[in-house]
Amino acid sequence: MASMNEESTPVVRRETKNSISVDFEGKLTFKERLIQKLKEANTWITAGVNVLKFILMLGVSFVILYPFLARIANSFMTQADVLDATVSLVPKNPTLEIYQAIIFENNYFEGFINTLLLSLMCAVIQMMVSCLVGYGLAKFKFKGNSIVMIAVIVTMVIPHSALQTSIMKHFASFDLATVLSWQYPGIIELVTGDALDLTFTFWPLFILSIGGLAFKNGLYIYLMRQFFKGVPDELEESAYVDGSGVFRTFFQIILPLAVPMMITIFLFSFSWQWTDEFYHSLFFYTDDPQFKVILMPDMYTQMPPSLIPPNGYGAKTLYYNIVQNTAGMLIIAPLIIMYLFCQRYLVEGIERSGIVG
Repeated sequence: MASMNEESTPVVRRETKNSISVDFEGKLTFKERLIQKLKEANTWITAGVNVLKFILMLGVSFVILYPFLARIANSFMTQADVLDATVSLVPKNPTLEIYQAIIFENNYFEGFINTLLLSLMCAVIQMMVSCLVGYGLAKFKFKGNSIVMIAVIVTMVIPHSALQTSIMKHFASFDLATVLSWQYPGIIELVTGDALDLTFTFWPLFILSIGGLAFKNGLYIYLMRQFFKGVPDELEESAYVDGSGVFRTFFQIILPLAVPMMITIFLFSFSWQWTDEFYHSLFFYTDDPQFKVILMPDMYTQMPPSLIPPNGYGAKTLYYNIVQNTAGMLIIAPLIIMYLFCQRYLVEGIERSGIVG
């Protein structure tokens, strides 16, 4: 026993301010340390718990990832592989014909450029409008402040599909004279020309974004209001004392603090506009090639001619679903890439918005 204690007695070799180096005169081998560790009862309990955690996480990961893996695998299948009952996930004859058909026959790159310009402009406009309105509601006390905030909440509650008919009629015959006639009758004489048909153009979405009535715009205003309410009033008071005006204080002091929140609003607006189908079908859907505006939703709704199965309704339905899934992946691929670069700002903006915690 004495020899065992002597072998395991540690000897301090060196001691400094930051570390202590300890050596053992008699070191146990790996096998001896493993046997000694296994003799402890809590080792088996810890190992069992870790194994159960691993199996549980593996199962949850499989349930979450399987639909994505299946869609990716199906996108490389031919029509023969789809009809073959022996083919499950791994195609017998991998091919890129679905990707090629969607990119070239559905004009993927044209739809990408159009959707990029539309989403970018709407996101920038909605971001700036939300900053201005949210700052006014958060920092300025005026009569009707609560009424304006209630109106913002109403725009979040009422679905846009309930306003579909009125929105369509308004922009199908958009007339500035009609808008101004009830308040400024004299201006009607200065407005000439017939009513404008703004359908099949980007103007309806730009006008809705400028007015703060675009898709989810009420939510963006609410998020900015919550953020600005958390900004200390002392910052503005100090700027006012130094002679800074309201707009200078907003743009030079308050707005730089809101950059993470602004990026979050931009990402939300850009993503929802990128995948929007409601306004696409309302303003841009037409069979007339003269007025056709190709956007990303067209990749999902149109079947490339070369991929239409010649016979079999069941085969056509199954293969059409696979083509739709592939088109969906091509649509969201740019959003995934953008999220990888901007996820830090997105999380930071949500944390600062004041609606979590």
